[in-house]
Parts: sequence; structure tokens; C-alpha cells
Amino acid sequence: MLQCCKTQKYDLILIILLKNIFFVSLKKKKKTSYHMSGAKDSRRCAVVTGANKGIGLEAVKQLASNGINVVLTARDENRGLEAVEKLKEFELSGEVLFHQLDVADPASIAYLADFIKTQFGKLDILPMGGKYWDKIAVQTDELTKACLEINYYGARRMVEALLPLLQLSQSPSIVNVSSFLGLLENIPNEWAKGVLNDVERLTEERVNEVLNEFVKDFKQGNLEAKGWPTHIAAYILSKAAMNAYTRILAKKFPNFYVNSVCPGYVKTDMTCNTGLLTVSQGAQIIVTTALLPPNDKSSGLFISHQGVLSF
Repeated sequence: MLQCCKTQKYDLILIILLKNIFFVSLKKKKKTSYHMSGAKDSRRCAVVTGANKGIGLEAVKQLASNGINVVLTARDENRGLEAVEKLKEFELSGEVLFHQLDVADPASIAYLADFIKTQFGKLDILPMGGKYWDKIAVQTDELTKACLEINYYGARRMVEALLPLLQLSQSPSIVNVSSFLGLLENIPNEWAKGVLNDVERLTEERVNEVLNEFVKDFKQGNLEAKGWPTHIAAYILSKAAMNAYTRILAKKFPNFYVNSVCPGYVKTDMTCNTGLLTVSQGAQIIVTTALLPPNDKSSGLFISHQGVLSF
């Protein structure tokens, strides 16, 4: 009888120990993210917007090939996940994760910021490429507003939300994907050109003044009379505003590398595949600029395949 009691006692202790081990194991598994297999590592990390196809997807691939952990974002979750699956065909030294993002939605941007903070604790590289072009040749109030909202204001909200994480990086880099169309020479309005080129007095508020004046004149049908571009005007203004924002950030954060780049006329859906450059060539200038060595002090520049351009 005594022997039986001892056996039952040992069995009970063994059961309790096994339960505790199982419980601890479950707790550890819950801490592991669905998106990552393992703990945070010390590699640099990047987030690329609108990256389910085209230049964005290729930029993700090239960054990950350089050992960068990359968050691939897209508005459409299914397309974003499909893009991540495509990249598994390549031997990438960096890890690629997906997170849904709509740059026009502040809540969506906030969710992304929380995700990056949880996964990496910091952010090193932010290529920003607002790509709203849909039917932009047909200039309506709705399309004009959407173009400015995504290409400029959405990109600005992204930077503002992710600044605290970028400030934790040893070499934070912001690459604003712009266009030759955003050059100030494409804006006849002398007042707007003067405001956007006055780098010493340039602020976000002054950029807003220019865009608000443009929208007012657009609604009143006064684009030509007031010296604004008359063709794809919203796209031109959105990229000029983005270039101005590059200069503002470069001045405000001297320890950051902040530059605008023009990927060139690339064969993508946006150009109906009529471009002169490949997607790989278009992405390369973005990635090269993002990965400038720490001793390179290039910031506040507009970089193209032809070299540094005047804004």
C-alpha cells in the first residue's frame, strides 16, 4: 500500500512537471510573430511602399539581396502575399515580410509603425514612392485630390509616423522616389517656383500653401491663366512638393540621409511598358542611394542616372 502511494505521488509530480513544461512552451510560441521565425537580429531593416509589383517589388528584392530585412507593403493583402511568395524563388540573404498598408489611411500607417517597432525595434531605410497616376491625364477634382493625397501627403504621413523609429538607426536613410516631371522648370508659376526653391525658408506649411493655391486655381479653371502646368498638373505638383520635402527633411535632420531619386522612364504598368529602362535598372538607383556608405554625406540631393540634378 505504501509503495502504491509513493508511485502515485511520483506519477502526480511527473504530470505536474510535464504540464508546466508544456505551458512554458506554449507561452514561448505565443511570443513568436506569425511573420518572423526567430528573434530580432541586428541587420538593417527597410520598409518599401507599394511593393507588390514593378519597381517597388524589385527594390525589395535588391535590398534583401544585400542582407537587409525588408517589410514589403501593399494596399491589397492578397497581392502583397503573392509578391512575397514570388521572392522565395530567389536566394535572398535578408528576410522579406509582408504588411498591409494604405498610405491614404493614417490608421493603416500607425499599424505598420507598431509592427516595425515590435519586429525590429527600429527602422534604417525608407524608400517612399507615391505612384498615383491612374487616369491622371483626365484632370478632375477627385483625381487631382487623390494624386496629391497619395503622392505627397500620404508619403509625408509615412515619414512623420516612422521618424521615431528612424531616429533609432545609426544611419537612417529616406529615399523619396520622384520624377523629372517634378523639376521646378516644369512649373511656369514664378511665385510657386520661388517658394519651393527657397530652401532657407522652406517649410511643410509653405509647401501646403503652394498646393492649396494650385487646387483653388484648378477648381476655378485658372491653371493656364495662373501659370500652372496644364497637362498632368497634379502629378507634376505632387512630385515637386515631394522634392521640396526632401530638402526640408535634409535640413531638419542633418544626421539622416534624405534624397530624391528619379528612376527614369521604366517599363512598368504605369508607363504601359513603353519605358526605356528595365525594372531592375529603375530600382537600382533607389537601392544604391538607400545604401550610401556611412562616410558619404550626400543628403538633400536629387539623384538620377545622369548624376545629381538641380531641383
